[in-house]
Amino acid sequence: MYLVREVFNTKPGKAKELVKKFKLAAPYFEKESMKGFKVMTDIATTYWTVIIEFEVEDLGDFAKELRSGIPEPEVQKIMEGYLELLEGGRREIFLIE
Repeated sequence: MYLVREVFNTKPGKAKELVKKFKLAAPYFEKESMKGFKVMTDIATTYWTVIIEFEVEDLGDFAKELRSGIPEPEVQKIMEGYLELLEGGRREIFLIE
């Protein structure tokens, strides 16, 4: 099992908008292979940081899902414009022992 952490650095004042999008999309993401989906915000790190964290069983399946994009029209609508909220970010993947 793997823990995936997606770290997003939003534009100033845009973290709440991104959090709202992720919270609305969370039920759809959990239906896929993203188990234990969490949305977190900074307290003592770089300002306007939003992190989503979830577990996946297989990295190959996860990579295929990433390449296929967002298939559900509902999720596409929820996540519409999210890239405009961002300044950057990164993905961290950990093996759960």
